[in-house]
Amino acid sequence: MSQVSYFTKEGLKKLKDELHNLQVHERASISKQIAEARDKGDLSENAEYDAAKDAQGLLELRISKLEEVISNARLIDESQLDASKALIHSIVKIKNLGTGKAMTYTLVAESEADLKSGKISVDSPIGKGLLGKKVGQKVEIKVPSGTLKLEIVAITR
Repeated sequence: MSQVSYFTKEGLKKLKDELHNLQVHERASISKQIAEARDKGDLSENAEYDAAKDAQGLLELRISKLEEVISNARLIDESQLDASKALIHSIVKIKNLGTGKAMTYTLVAESEADLKSGKISVDSPIGKGLLGKKVGQKVEIKVPSGTLKLEIVAITR
């Protein structure tokens, strides 16, 4: 069964653009590589042909996965979300009670996650632990390195 993912308009557009690029440009490029390798003769000992066919298989797998994600994508109307709780696309400022360090994360879908830009997946341990919480709440989240004790300082959109 396919998993529903929630996206902003920008996030879904990015996925659709990537899919279009793979279908139009990358497929044509790999087809050309296969044709060139085929023209070189004996296919049983042609490493270029084998490599191009492998690349084609990986490309088709990536296209298939993107098509599935897009078909199960749902757009989020952020104006309808409760701003008092940490939900997907919330910007959550948290304080690590163990170290005193404050951090700010945006909760996003798995495919939009990018820790360098402060976007964490709602499917990650920290993302799951923050979902549904309100400002002032303290949470304990189990992560691979142990247990984090966090306090939610602010939630914005």
